[in-house]
Amino acid sequence: MNTLELTGAVFAGAVLAGLIGSLTGLGYLMPDSVATWSDLHIRAIISNLLRSGVLIAGTVAFIGGVIYLAHSGDSVTQYHAFHSEPAYLRGIKDIWSAFSGDALGIMQLGLLLLIATPVARVAFSLFAFAIQRDRLYVVVTRVVLGVLTFSMTGGGLCGPP
Repeated sequence: MNTLELTGAVFAGAVLAGLIGSLTGLGYLMPDSVATWSDLHIRAIISNLLRSGVLIAGTVAFIGGVIYLAHSGDSVTQYHAFHSEPAYLRGIKDIWSAFSGDALGIMQLGLLLLIATPVARVAFSLFAFAIQRDRLYVVVTRVVLGVLTFSMTGGGLCGPP
């Protein structure tokens, strides 16, 4: 599984979780037309999106930590050599092991959701600026989203080190 697929899956999950959280936080979509969204409405949605994204990511990581401690909390940590995450957690298809109850996979999923939360905020801002027909901010937000996507996919133009 490559980095682009990982980025896309994390981004889609964060946008979905953030939108669900922001809409339930407000309790309604908007009574008027979408074109009448004010800055106050957009700020409220963005703040709920960020809040719910962080809460969801923190909850997922916390649950993974509790499961990890329940299964291997009595083992002694060896600090003589550094051991990174296991090889089975380095791709998106491997992180789906979180849904089978793997504690490390659940914690990794929580971290990915946390990383994707600000990206979801930028994506929603792009949508909101487009609704408001603010062309300058649409362009600036597209550039920011492009830089974020480029950096999360490993800067594909550089090639292997």
